[in-house]
Amino acid sequence: MKIKKYLIILSIVICILFIPLIAMQITDEVNWTITDFIIAGSLLIGTGLLSEIVMRKIKNINFKMGLIAVILIILILIWIELAVGIFETPFAGD
Repeated sequence: MKIKKYLIILSIVICILFIPLIAMQITDEVNWTITDFIIAGSLLIGTGLLSEIVMRKIKNINFKMGLIAVILIILILIWIELAVGIFETPFAGD
């Protein structure tokens, strides 16, 4: 049963990563490198696995949903920072 959940998470991550891959074939506006795909995949897999752990271990539904929301907000902030650099860190995108 555990393996099935991990395969579902991996399948969702692969489907999400196909979006920029397909967009790169259609337009020059999307220009990802292999490093971009590795970082994005790592962020998405990490978020999925962390969310799965929270869903499995936490019993209180309000606390569970709060933690999931925090995990997703952190993912979104990191993704935006890598893409456009809203916090102007050294690893910000250009």
